[in-house]
Amino acid sequence: MATTLAAAPSERTNLGPMLIIGLLFFIFGFVTWLNGPLITFVKLAFTLDDVNAFLVPMAFYLSYFFLALPSSAVLRRTGMKKGMALGLFVMAIGAVLFGQFTTMRMYPGALTGLFVIGAGLSLLQTASNPYISILGPIDSAAQRIAFMGICNKLAGAIAPFAFGALVLSGISTFGQQVESAPTPEAREALLNAFAGKVHLPYMVMAGLLVLLAIWIARSSLPEIKPAGANSERAIGHKDGSIFSFPHLWLGVLCLFLYVGVEVMAGDAIGTYGASFHLPLEQTRFFTSFTLGAMLLGYVAGLLLIPRFISQQRYLAVSAVLGVLFTLGAFATSGYSSVLFVAALGFANAMMWPAIFPLAIKGLGSHTERGSALLIMGIAGGAVVPQLFVHLKQHIDFQLAFALLMVPCYLYILYYGLVGHRAGQASGA
Repeated sequence: MATTLAAAPSERTNLGPMLIIGLLFFIFGFVTWLNGPLITFVKLAFTLDDVNAFLVPMAFYLSYFFLALPSSAVLRRTGMKKGMALGLFVMAIGAVLFGQFTTMRMYPGALTGLFVIGAGLSLLQTASNPYISILGPIDSAAQRIAFMGICNKLAGAIAPFAFGALVLSGISTFGQQVESAPTPEAREALLNAFAGKVHLPYMVMAGLLVLLAIWIARSSLPEIKPAGANSERAIGHKDGSIFSFPHLWLGVLCLFLYVGVEVMAGDAIGTYGASFHLPLEQTRFFTSFTLGAMLLGYVAGLLLIPRFISQQRYLAVSAVLGVLFTLGAFATSGYSSVLFVAALGFANAMMWPAIFPLAIKGLGSHTERGSALLIMGIAGGAVVPQLFVHLKQHIDFQLAFALLMVPCYLYILYYGLVGHRAGQASGA
């Protein structure tokens, strides 16, 4: 039975738990960043337009909004360790559903599978993010989350290439083959064969998730009681309700907007590049460029925080970079513009590692619920890309991109400079 800790373990005992949580973040990244190539895949397999194809990230990320608070209630009953194992089991169920319904070319069923995968991830993220934040001193949490981010984005950079090799090979000529099919039956046969390519990979994924869940449940990962590890010493009113922490609520909005711009830079970059009429053989890999830039951003964060710059100051710098890169994307075209979008990965890298610990700092007994509210903010990944694909039907796609991204980054800048201190005691 795992030992329950009243406070975070010492730095010397953190390595084992950090490696285990790092493996979980690798899984998060691989599954989450499949959404970019999946948009291209479903657009062809189900013959969809951009608006309907972007239901992929919408279904995936909306699950966080609906299930984060229930996840918090589950975790209070199961503890963080068992909750993580349960989340992996739920993800496995979602992978089976997605693989099966996609093979049957039933798009609502496929979206249901993605929603269930997101539900499992919601449970995992609601447990693992506060866990790693309070595993050591809260002021250096961004550094630990940056390590998790490297695991996450390394997997995310690999995912499009793995998916491309297994599923999207020959995609440049597939559309022509479908259009030139001699009969409707032949056309349907081509689409069925293409859709069926995901079945085996997702069944294998489901099996691996089940094995990992069993391993996590039996591991020596310690339990941490957030109320003891994240005391309310920084807040002037110790016994306030969850509504008495304005820095948390401002942080929820900040994280909502951050995930929106992250998904725009990562998942929507392929659609952005295709709008310049760049070939599908290239645009299917553009997500990996963004995630490669994010890896560089995490390395920079690990080196600089907190030794040379605080996590809140780095957040502000990152927001300024986001504005500059967005304006660069708007002012250029073709591959140059796409590279500016990919560079947003560098600007975005250290935002989650900074926002999350700043927003839960000092919540004490409210840490689990506050973390769940922040996880609900991941729904920004559903909303902002949908706004983009709708806007670009009426105005220039580069203008639509800039009009969405710049205000988001300006709010993140506000939170890094001022918002994270709202309601904090003057001596905090």
